[in-house]
Amino acid sequence: MTERVPILRIGDVLLVSIQVDLEDRVVMDLQEDLSNRIVETGARGVVIDISALEIVDSFVGRMLATVAAMSRVLDAETVVVGMRPAVAITLVELGLSLGGVRTALNLESGLAVLRRARAAGLGYVPGRPTSGFRPDRT
Repeated sequence: MTERVPILRIGDVLLVSIQVDLEDRVVMDLQEDLSNRIVETGARGVVIDISALEIVDSFVGRMLATVAAMSRVLDAETVVVGMRPAVAITLVELGLSLGGVRTALNLESGLAVLRRARAAGLGYVPGRPTSGFRPDRT
């Protein structure tokens, strides 16, 4: 049995805290679990906490970009929080800019990023009601 990454709901934000080694099966399960939770809960924001990751490789970098893209397609903005300096350096050295992935230093800052995006008309704001019109959801 493989470990699963927990996905916690905080209002209409899903918090993904990666505390395990990201082997292929764990990543596949995370992608499926997260996409299902976004649809089930109607979440408008996803925060991925990677503060427990000490090292990354190109696989992890691609996974973060893929999860963010998948969430965006399901109408949920994604912010990656808790990136250590060594992780950021490694991603840059690997040539992985994580285009389209928003980042913040910690959870509080990540939620603020989501708030600002919504205020600018670019996405979701935690705790603020939406217009109710969401053509992609019935």
